[in-house]
Amino acid sequence: MAEILAENLSGKDVMGSDGAELGSLYNITMDLSSGSLKHLVIDPAESVRNTDFEYSDQGRLLVPVDRVKAVKDHMIVKR
Repeated sequence: MAEILAENLSGKDVMGSDGAELGSLYNITMDLSSGSLKHLVIDPAESVRNTDFEYSDQGRLLVPVDRVKAVKDHMIVKR
């Protein structure tokens, strides 16, 4: 995957590989000990129902970064 600055990702729409709108990117978490990216933190769309993703205490979706399939006009994650 090509290099992308994190500042260009904030607020980007996130869609599932099935075409479902998941919401918009709020933040990205990382493992401080290894420096590897861990989760996309997504403000869920109102239409989001029954996902297999975890939720944060604030009600945001936590999508493992290894599920990211594409980043262009929006992000695509494997569902």
